[in-house]
Formats: sequence, C-alpha cells, structure tokens
Amino acid sequence: MSFTEPPERLALRTAAAALATSYGHEYYQDKARSGGHTTELWDEAGRLGYLGVSVPEEYGGGGAGIGELAAVCEEFCAAGTPMLLMVVSPAICATVIARFGTGEQKQRWLPGFAAGTVRMAFAITEPDAGSNAHRITTTAHRDGSDWVLTGRKVFISGVDEADAVLVVGRTEDARTGKLRPALFIVPTDTPGFEYRQIPMDLVSADKQFGLFLDEVRLPADALAGSADAAIAQLFAGLNPERIMGASFSVGIARYALDKGVAYAKQRSVFGAPIGSHQGIAHPLAQVKIELELAKLMTQKAAALYDSGDDFGAGEAANMAKYAGAEVAIKAVDQAVQVHGGNGLASEYGLGTLLGAARVGRIAPVSREMVLNFVAQHSLGLPKSY
Repeated sequence: MSFTEPPERLALRTAAAALATSYGHEYYQDKARSGGHTTELWDEAGRLGYLGVSVPEEYGGGGAGIGELAAVCEEFCAAGTPMLLMVVSPAICATVIARFGTGEQKQRWLPGFAAGTVRMAFAITEPDAGSNAHRITTTAHRDGSDWVLTGRKVFISGVDEADAVLVVGRTEDARTGKLRPALFIVPTDTPGFEYRQIPMDLVSADKQFGLFLDEVRLPADALAGSADAAIAQLFAGLNPERIMGASFSVGIARYALDKGVAYAKQRSVFGAPIGSHQGIAHPLAQVKIELELAKLMTQKAAALYDSGDDFGAGEAANMAKYAGAEVAIKAVDQAVQVHGGNGLASEYGLGTLLGAARVGRIAPVSREMVLNFVAQHSLGLPKSY
C-alpha cells in the first residue's frame, strides 16, 4: 500500500501545471466574461497529450488510467483554468467507448479523444427525472435498421463546442418489455437535434444547454457498445465523472487556498502579517487538512477504478466527490474572507469562484444523493427513496 503517487504521475502533474500556469486565471476570466471558450488551452493540452492520457495506447493515447487524467484536471483547476469539458469528454465519453464501444466506434472516436481534436458532451439529466436513469423519458425505438430517438435533456455542458453528444436514453428489452438504459452517440449536426443555451449566473467558459431531440434518426452503429450492457455501460462513465468532479473541486480548493495563504503572508495590519493571527491562520490550516483528506480519497477512488473494482470505486468516488465539494466551498469562502473587500475585486480572481465551487455540491450528483448512497450501501440502512 502506498499513499504517494509514482514519479511518472508527479512528472505529469508538473508538466500540466506549467502549461496551465502559462495561461493563468486572467486568461480564463477573460474568456468566460466575453462568452468565449478556452480553445487555445484545450488544443495545446491535446497536442501535448494531456487530454488523452487515459486513452489506450493503440489509439494514440497515453495508456494510463483515470488517476492520471484526474491529476491533469486537478492541476488545471489549481492554476485557475478549470475546464469542465475535461470532466465530460475524455473522462466519461472516451472511457465508455474504450470499455464498451464496438471496434468501429473505437477506431472512429478514440484517436480524436487522444489528440484532443474530438469534444463530446454527455447528456443524462432531464427536467423531470434529474439523473435518475430509471425515470428517464428519452426513448429510442427501432425503425428498420435505424434508431429513432426522442426526448429532452437539461444542464448539458459544452454542447456548443462538441462534435457529438453521448445521450442516455432508454430502449425496450425484447425479452421483458421493460425499458432499460442505452447510450447513443449523436453528432450535433444531426437533423432533429437542437440545443439552446441556458442563462446562468456563473462566470464560466463552459456553457449549459437544454437539448431537444425530435424524432432524431440515427444509424444502427450510433448505439454505444451493446444494448445488453445497459446499466454497466452507464456506470462505467459515472464513476470517472465523480472522480473527475472531485479532482475539479480539489483543484479549485488548492487555487483558493494558495491565494488566501499568500495574501495572509503579504498583508500587514498593526505591524504584523494578518496570517500571524490565529483567527486567520486556523481556518486556513483547517482547509489544508480537509483538502489533503479529499485528495487522498480521490486518489483511492481512482486507484480502485483503474484496478477494475467498479463497486468499490463507486463508494469511494461518491465520498471523494462529496469531500472535494465541501472543501472547495470552504476554501473559496475563507480565501475571500482573508482578502476582505479585495476578495470580491476582479483583480484578485476569487469572486468568480464562489458560484463555481458551489456547483460541486449539485453536480454531477447532489450531496444528498451521495449521503443516500453511503447510508444505504456503506452503512446498510434501509433505502430512503
């Protein structure tokens, strides 16, 4: 058992951090406030292989695991350049296709994921069902050899940048007649596929969209993998999503804590740095402790997933996502408090993170649903929903 990362991952962290720092939070803020995208950073990260570290080597990727991709995500966030599409495109979509896709699907999509030239969004959440796969109303039926897909999705990230969307729908099981989850790769230029931006009070370079699928006709090979895999395919993507969400939050917490500590050392009042006072120092120290705990659980979840233990990874990934979100909120809030009025001034780069950190409690799964999972599956308590 080891609680330290191997040299290769540490070197990957150093290189990814150097790239993200060369762009910095000011670059990210400018893109977000102007309605732009972090295209330059994404493209360079792709060329250098950082976005494809977990794609199998035979398709041009690094052949590593979700732990390496999560490390890249964390370093980008810690440098003030959080790219939400990293959680979706290489982590969820590429992982599902790599594990369950047909040979043709792997050949078509994985080289692009490896190089960062392909962006794919992920659509599960619906207006009435949330992310409950058993209540999803988006359905697909056969029409000859084609699939016809109809439904609605909401709060889908990065659709305007995506080449395709991995849509979670439901199909009828021929044996039982019951509906079961199925995943479809839908190019964004497919007739009948529409998306509309949802106005948000977030300063983010990643936009949110509602999707409208009106009798969208898809070829037979649009079905990701096999309909028989059903729920297994879905959770092959959701566990990495939670691990990446945890890394995203941990990175934001690191960025905020670094800002808070630096200001506490530099800012002097009554002849002494404000960090010399326990009222400032202790809350920052508490954030540091909780940050390290969240990071360790995230690394454990990634190690379990990469070892093939999907169930163990599910428990750890949910816990890591919970812990990461909580410490990110605390870190940003404390950093703002340490800065006083400057904490909300644009030049200090903290105010925009108040909303971004808060998202971690909601997405990709709410803290309440994580607590439900832990109560039921970890503690053996009766199901509450």
